[in-house]
Amino acid sequence: MIRVAFSTPDGWADLMQTTFTPEQLTDPGTARANQILRSCVHCGFCTATCPTYQVLGNELDSPRGRIYLIKDMLENERIPDAKTVQHIDRCLSCLACMTTCPSGVHYMHLVDHARAYIEKTYDRPWSDRALRWILARILPYPMRFRLALLGAKIGRPFARFMPDPRLRAMLEMAPRVIPPVSRNDDPQTFAPEAPKKMRVALMTGCAQRALNTDINDATIRLLTRLGCEVVVAEGAGCCGALTHHMGKETESHATAARNIRAWSKEIDGAGLDAIVINTSGCGTTVKDYGHMFRDSPLAAEAAAVAERAKDITEVLMKLDLPEGAPKDLRVAYHAACSLQHGQQIKNYPKLLLKRAGFTVLEPKDSHLCCGSAGTYNLMQPEISGQLKARKVDTLEALSPDIISAGNIGCMMQIGGATGVPVVHTVELLDWATGGPQPPALTAPGKTTPAIPDLRSPLG
Repeated sequence: MIRVAFSTPDGWADLMQTTFTPEQLTDPGTARANQILRSCVHCGFCTATCPTYQVLGNELDSPRGRIYLIKDMLENERIPDAKTVQHIDRCLSCLACMTTCPSGVHYMHLVDHARAYIEKTYDRPWSDRALRWILARILPYPMRFRLALLGAKIGRPFARFMPDPRLRAMLEMAPRVIPPVSRNDDPQTFAPEAPKKMRVALMTGCAQRALNTDINDATIRLLTRLGCEVVVAEGAGCCGALTHHMGKETESHATAARNIRAWSKEIDGAGLDAIVINTSGCGTTVKDYGHMFRDSPLAAEAAAVAERAKDITEVLMKLDLPEGAPKDLRVAYHAACSLQHGQQIKNYPKLLLKRAGFTVLEPKDSHLCCGSAGTYNLMQPEISGQLKARKVDTLEALSPDIISAGNIGCMMQIGGATGVPVVHTVELLDWATGGPQPPALTAPGKTTPAIPDLRSPLG
């Protein structure tokens, strides 16, 4: 056997050896898992940036520990035990480990495959099955989610009587105000207000359409102001991330396939320069459609969609955002994990905010997750709560006027624990270039900053 090693600052580390059979490797998911496992060198760099390891201090709650559990489970085609499932369920999929890893272990594809394997082979307790079934059939559907939020709002005063902390978390997440439906989310086309530079599709999403309609409205205003024709495609909806991270491959792929067909129709028609996504958790998933559908009849279309998928900040960097005068507003920028780790977009939001005239502040340990992570704050409320408290402490330590983020889940998580207004980055950029003041700045229960007059297009 040839010994292969990898150099680290602490010495030499061996590449992981695997023992999958040729028959096992005929499965595309297992073959991909084998590639990923063989790239791991056991160095442990990932433990330093793993939020759950920082909170729990258990090696099995680190990426390296989970990799060993997944390897054993898949190689032996073992029905997972409760311990293995618990440690994999505790993973946030924040992907900080992928940013840190010196050997490029694609942990995201590995843990996604492990979750799908668990979903097919493990018999969860009935309460877990019921909760996951409910979440999968409510959150991806805006109108169902609205009704659920209304019910949770009514039941919120009784949350303390709920015996299951996950049910308490579901009630407590309901916002004080449920926004009315925005007709901007309906399929339609918005004409550019300046000479046309791009034709883009806007992904309007699912949960965001129920929780905060201001984000898509601001995105449309800003893009059209800067010369984009904006299309909301017929048939596009949830990206599939929520069910994908539960291991429900059939459901997530069916949802994703609808998006691929809807956007492919636009690509084949008048064409698309980009598919704009303003919820970074969705962006990470859509950019992975090419991998998800690599062995399906939709492979070519999925790859074309993934190639065009862009975070809103990527598109804005190409559109010559006007430079604004200083605003005298201190903005603490929260880097969503799905943006900084999942998509490796770290500087664009900060550069754009600075260009618009805001003073941008960065908190300590900005690489660590806030604990939202899709449905994680509902299914793992204790760990999520600890991470939320840490994140809010570091943000408030900056004494900001506003907290800015690029992901609705982070906004809800952080906003529920601080009096500082939490606003999407695109809302601030829209405001700075002639749009209305973000409603969140004067929301009840928030500390309203001294707001300057930004009615001038250049601030």
